[in-house]
Amino acid sequence: MRWERVQPHHKQNSEGAQQQQQQQHGVGDIFGPGKRWGHTCNAIKGGRFLYVFGGYGRDNCQTNQVHVFDTANQTWSQPAIKGTPPTPRDSHSCTTVGDNLFVFGGTDGMNPLKDLHILDTCSHTWISPSLRGDGPEAREGHSAALVGKRLIIFGGCGKSANNNDEIYYNDLYILNTETFVWKRATTSGTPPSPRDSHTCSSWKNKFIVIGGEDAHDYYLSDVHVLDTDTLIWKELNTSGHLLPPRAGHATVAFGKSLFVFGGFTDAQNLYNDLYALDVDTGVWTKVITTSDGPSARFSVAGDCLDPVKGGVLVFLGGCNKSLEALDDMYYLYTGLVREKEWRLDKLSLRKQLKLKCQEQNLTPPHDKALVRVGMGADTYQPMIAPTFGQPGRQNFPLNQSQSPQGKKTFQAKVTENIPVGYTIETVIDGKPLRGILFSNKPNSYHAANHNFSRKRTAAEAGNVMSNGDYNNKSKGSRIPKQDAIDHRLVDGVHGKEPTVHESKTEAAIPVLKNPASSDTSQPPKVNVIPVQSMPNLEDYQTNDAPSSNKEVPIEDRTNDAPDCSTEVPKENTAATAKDTVPSQDDRTATTSDATT
Repeated sequence: MRWERVQPHHKQNSEGAQQQQQQQHGVGDIFGPGKRWGHTCNAIKGGRFLYVFGGYGRDNCQTNQVHVFDTANQTWSQPAIKGTPPTPRDSHSCTTVGDNLFVFGGTDGMNPLKDLHILDTCSHTWISPSLRGDGPEAREGHSAALVGKRLIIFGGCGKSANNNDEIYYNDLYILNTETFVWKRATTSGTPPSPRDSHTCSSWKNKFIVIGGEDAHDYYLSDVHVLDTDTLIWKELNTSGHLLPPRAGHATVAFGKSLFVFGGFTDAQNLYNDLYALDVDTGVWTKVITTSDGPSARFSVAGDCLDPVKGGVLVFLGGCNKSLEALDDMYYLYTGLVREKEWRLDKLSLRKQLKLKCQEQNLTPPHDKALVRVGMGADTYQPMIAPTFGQPGRQNFPLNQSQSPQGKKTFQAKVTENIPVGYTIETVIDGKPLRGILFSNKPNSYHAANHNFSRKRTAAEAGNVMSNGDYNNKSKGSRIPKQDAIDHRLVDGVHGKEPTVHESKTEAAIPVLKNPASSDTSQPPKVNVIPVQSMPNLEDYQTNDAPSSNKEVPIEDRTNDAPDCSTEVPKENTAATAKDTVPSQDDRTATTSDATT
């Protein structure tokens, strides 16, 4: 693994007056947020844009400014944000939920805070949502992470009722990001001790707490894992090259690996080392890097830029041994490739059940046939497929298979005979689709008043479903020889134009009970054009990395105004017209926490 210091490019600005004004206010307005600690940075759009909010540094006070770094062009911008912004703060948490950033708590320099604000990165609007339920007490130095649609907040430090004593928390609060209802979780098992300046991360259904400082000024290196399905805490038994105790560090999740950088144990002991934890095995590894990395620091912010920058993590700012704020930014090239996991845990139970039923309903009735479509590996761009097997193994859904030559096939159910062909239904890469199988010849089923039947010899049944395909096909299903087709897939993300792929298909024609046909020797030549994409059931993203179900912008995209349509219940908000400043994948849903 290697470090690389990021050198932002000067952004060309046609508005000379504005550029001159920025120059008068200091280099930070052009080349980023400037020196700060206790801030947060969050990657959206699969790592294309990095949003930096809040912190302490410039002018020796807290800020509520938002700066955006375009990782493709390596330029900073400071968009105009509509709505009522949060008060200036540091040591808050900021969690990525789709294209929205959820900011909670922190301190204004005098008192801890407990307000929640949402930044809609599509319209660049601050939103103050209407909340229900009992939320957390005012606190700073806490941490948060997203698991599914649940924003989970743990720990932090607040003040007693008389403001004379500090209170360290180990309570757990959950915010439903769809209904905006707070709930204090009742957990079992042994929870982490009260602490602040720790980190929280997520991996699948796990919520992981690392390190921090407790009420007795002890620095910690323990790892606690919460099963978010059962709400049971368990301390992880770790091994390997163990992490030294610390607080004020940054933890960035990349799949099941958690990378811990920086932190402190006292004023004389700051770290610039790098450790990696395998969440599945509990093994710590001290990472040896090449090239010069960041100096020792704490209250540093970081996030994952994968997949736009494959396997790359970013770390920004912090505070040094002399308690001076820093402004440098570094990329960490891990060389890792994210595993393609099916993010079923990101779906609600209702959507999970619906998806399961849709896949099971592909089992054909006796008077229906299966359509089998093959896609060449050189023409098909794979998406995340629903796999339920062991991690690290390539698995396929029950209605899909892949040959050793890389040819991918899927089954579809013929639902209706129409004059031009047949209507079909299937689930491809987790997306329920309906389409039409067009025939280049007239459908003799209709021409002969339902007196049509296709017969074939046993030799015509040479191709059979295998490798995960349904094996309970009806005896009437028949698969003729392969015919060339045009296969157009509807892009179910953001309503984009269909992507056209040249591919091949094998079609099984319905066997009907009434005989009669004058043309049964040659199978029809067909075109498959899915004409309707059912609602996408995925809530993408990347845990692991910001999870997300959004389409990830490609590297050469230069449009600074991403297309998105996330809606959040709003209150005290201004107009929602889109700005021209930049806004998953399922990360993965990632969290950035500002700690002191």
